Amino acid sequence: MTTTERSTSNGARRAVWLVAGAILLALAAAFILRQRAQRNASAAAPASASASASATAAESDRPSRGGRSGAGGADRVVPVLVTPAARRDVPISVEGLGTVTAYQTVNVRTQVDGRLDRVNFKEGQAVKRGDLLAQVDSRPFTIQLHTAEAALARDQAQLLGAELNLRRYEAVVAQKLIPQQQVDDQRALTEQLKGTIRADQAQIENARLQLAYARITSPIDGVTGIRLVDQGNVVHAGDASAIVVVTQLDPIAVLFTLPQDDLARVVRAQVASKPVVEILTRDGDQPLAAGELVLIDNQINQNTATLRLKAVFANPRHQLWPNQFVKTRLQLEVRKGVLVVPAAAVQRGPQGTFVYTVGADDKAVMRTVQVDTIAGADALLSGGLEAGDRVIIEGQSQLRPGARVSVRQPGGDATAEAGAGGGGAGAGAGGGKRGGGGQRVK
Repeated sequence: MTTTERSTSNGARRAVWLVAGAILLALAAAFILRQRAQRNASAAAPASASASASATAAESDRPSRGGRSGAGGADRVVPVLVTPAARRDVPISVEGLGTVTAYQTVNVRTQVDGRLDRVNFKEGQAVKRGDLLAQVDSRPFTIQLHTAEAALARDQAQLLGAELNLRRYEAVVAQKLIPQQQVDDQRALTEQLKGTIRADQAQIENARLQLAYARITSPIDGVTGIRLVDQGNVVHAGDASAIVVVTQLDPIAVLFTLPQDDLARVVRAQVASKPVVEILTRDGDQPLAAGELVLIDNQINQNTATLRLKAVFANPRHQLWPNQFVKTRLQLEVRKGVLVVPAAAVQRGPQGTFVYTVGADDKAVMRTVQVDTIAGADALLSGGLEAGDRVIIEGQSQLRPGARVSVRQPGGDATAEAGAGGGGAGAGAGGGKRGGGGQRVK
């Protein structure tokens, strides 16, 4: 073995021993760490048991304090607003949306051709039937009248001469001095002239009619709109544009719609009497007028499943205006002497509809009720209450059967009253805690 081979073999042995030593050191360190962890766990066990016992003791103390707090919550007084159930007459109505429309609308046009000489109205003016609105140049029609009158005078003179000749011929023909044909021709001429006179009279009537048409008058009582043709323009009977639009505003009509499901009730009401229709502002806050139903349309709109109706209203102060959007209320009937409570008092639960009332001991009482129908803000009851029962209409969301209540006046501060009631309950709970503390000291 050479020197080089010996040195290589020694180096390999040293490397093996170094690796083995490192492994042994690592195993010793792991063993020591594990022993320390076990000793720490054994020391922490008594402390954990002590903490558990303390927690258990604390939990055992909580129910007694919670019980006193629950008792205080049960005694809390809830401020409420009440109203007595009452019997009265209630109108049953259905509501819809409608549009005001003029009772009559007329597009005033000329019926003759000519220059517009005068416009005799102001825009927005109230006019009566027959009032002059505009004047078309009447001179051409006056000339036509005079021409027709002259033709009538001429033909009347010719007829007079023809009748005189006919009488002469009839006297002479008896003596066989003229042929009968000449008499017959003269009689035919006389009848022809009579026909011509009737045509002349018709021409005179037509000329007078054209003169009347030259005076453009209002056909209805109403209010004029914006002037669409100015004075001086040449107008024609075939013009598409009117001179002015006149609308009748008193009376005035409202077209409104209702669901087709209400048709049967509306028809029954119309057969019994003339149903009253009330119209209100678009938000439903202010009544505008009351009228009567005059028409149920003869078709139902298939696209919207609605029925169109028409009502007529007196409108002397012009509070209603065409194309105004309004809310309508059609009265179908009046229920006599029914038991009524505010609809806000009625609630629904697993057992059906119910209300809370205030008992004689100022505690909330749950009463099951039978609701016949809802009419606006009122609920009509068929059973469950008696007239005079104090029904809670505000604050019932905080109630349960048997809860103590305090009746407050309308407009009172519910928050302040609730705070006062809660303060009393809190004081009671605090007294309980202090008493408990005294027992623990003793």
